[in-house]
Amino acid sequence: MTGTGSRGAAGNGGRLAELDLLRFVAAVAVLAFHYFIAFRSVWGETPAELFPAISTISGLGILGVELFFMISGFVILMSIWGRGLGAFALSRVVRLYPAYWVSVGVTAALYGLTSATALDPRLDSGGYAVNLTMLQRLFGVHDANGVYWSLWVELRFYLLISILVIFGATLGRCLVFMGVWLLAAGFFAGSDDYWVELLIMPRYAAYFVGGMAFYLMTRYGPRLVLWCVAGISAGLAVNAALDRVAGRVELVGYAAMPVPDWAVVATVVAFYALMALVALGWLGRLRWRGLVVLGAVTYPLYLFHTAGAVLIIPALRDTLPPWLTAVVTVLAVTVFSYLVYRLAERPVQDFVKARRRRRTSEPVPSPERILATPHSLGEKASVP
Repeated sequence: MTGTGSRGAAGNGGRLAELDLLRFVAAVAVLAFHYFIAFRSVWGETPAELFPAISTISGLGILGVELFFMISGFVILMSIWGRGLGAFALSRVVRLYPAYWVSVGVTAALYGLTSATALDPRLDSGGYAVNLTMLQRLFGVHDANGVYWSLWVELRFYLLISILVIFGATLGRCLVFMGVWLLAAGFFAGSDDYWVELLIMPRYAAYFVGGMAFYLMTRYGPRLVLWCVAGISAGLAVNAALDRVAGRVELVGYAAMPVPDWAVVATVVAFYALMALVALGWLGRLRWRGLVVLGAVTYPLYLFHTAGAVLIIPALRDTLPPWLTAVVTVLAVTVFSYLVYRLAERPVQDFVKARRRRRTSEPVPSPERILATPHSLGEKASVP
């Protein structure tokens, strides 16, 4: 079987283990940025001074979210192919909300039932309730957890790609969709307009489009037009990454982030190179079963690493050395994330899959039986 053919199989619903690995790398990168650069209030002092040996590489972890967006562009386009709007919406709800609801509950309990103050969102019960919708930013309510901002970006991407779900995804329609989005993102780059940011997302569009282009390579082969789309999106992505890292300086509170511009550029280029390797099938031999587990814990790890840091690091920082405190915290959060996957995410996903199988395996009555039982048609039609 050729490389292109094997990727086509993946395009029809298979799981790419190499993407599970990249997801996990992205989550660890974000965790490293927060633990070793950003979470000053958790450590009680500047984390970069506690971990100087890894300050630069940890600073680059801010771009882990951008890698998530690239992977999302790839995976979501793969998942909508031949799928209706209802099935797509259900798959996203099942994928995002179970662990997210647990995360909101854990965060509310953390600040409501303990003396924790670091990174406190200062929400009342109504604010946490609004957070359960994942639409809190639409209503002007603060995120209960700082990482939730990226989920709001994801939701808007789902809304945009629903256009392809409605009209049907084809190579031509995808190219038009990606071209128009890239043009709009480039034209409005740097805009502070609320509606532009809400609908076009100039800072993040390039990553989603890049991921989509690489998925199309797995389906149709590495065509020149797709390389052109990926290249244009890479240029916009580099510019957006430099802008975001620079803008993060003031938010984190450093006079200068410990990350040079060349490292930002190199990181974004590396993201595109890795996704190209996935698209070309060159990472297809990564079939270690543990990669599926890593992919499974990635989303909970992303959601819960903040709460874990707030709860564990202040309790250990005056007793254990910084490195050991960090290791214990990471291990504890990883184990908890796996439990969330097994006890919250997996059961819901299995339940939905089982219902879907039962529906598709129900025998279709013969025309003679339908004619013999005229009322059965009306009863069936009333079932959503």
